[in-house]
Amino acid sequence: MTHPDSTPITLFARPDGLRLACRPRAGAGPTILFLPGYMSDMEGSKAVALDQWAARQGRAIVRMDYAGNGSSEGRFADGTLASWRDDVLWVMDSLIEGPVLLVGSSMGGWLALLVALARPGRVVGIVGIAAAPDFTEWGFTDADKALLATEGRIEEPSAYSDDPYVTTLAFWQSGQALRLLEGEIAIDCPVRLLHGQQDKDVPWYVAVKAAARLRSSDVQTLLIKDGDHRLSRDGDIALLIRTVASLLDSH
Repeated sequence: MTHPDSTPITLFARPDGLRLACRPRAGAGPTILFLPGYMSDMEGSKAVALDQWAARQGRAIVRMDYAGNGSSEGRFADGTLASWRDDVLWVMDSLIEGPVLLVGSSMGGWLALLVALARPGRVVGIVGIAAAPDFTEWGFTDADKALLATEGRIEEPSAYSDDPYVTTLAFWQSGQALRLLEGEIAIDCPVRLLHGQQDKDVPWYVAVKAAARLRSSDVQTLLIKDGDHRLSRDGDIALLIRTVASLLDSH
């Protein structure tokens, strides 16, 4: 549900003409760029809370929907990890000036790492919320992979939506080609990884492994013992805002 104080949606055309939905808010930089999770959008509680905090602080923030998600044009089933990474890069390169602080939830945390690798000169910090790098690898059983190979897609009930949780073979293959946890992640900016230890979707050890793989020496992993995957309780959101604020204050 759209918050009454939200900035208007801007539809922003990619080079192929498909329009991506963004909600840019002007303010002091670095600009916060919020990256939603898989089958999520920019109207989630964490994104909205961060936007309202930025408004009160006079900070610049951009929320966006990847193609086929939320208010953006396109079909969800046509999206891949690589195409959604490129959506983020297009918005960043075309809509945002100066340094960027990436805040990524779940799959958005994987995208944040990929974007920082692609634009090391622009990204001055990353905050991952239950970040899920390589979930095409550790999140799928052999049976899942066999089903993807034969059917081209998997549909499962979603704990967060009435719509089924859909994974296409193309998305899975794209994720496998963009795995990060098997070697050094050549990112040097500050990184903060917030992760609930009761997360049923992304095991908390993924945050610990990602932290170990990051080249940056300024990495902190914050484990919330009773936190779930969404980390959207008031206390979780307050922690997120404090984390974002501390990174912004260092610039």
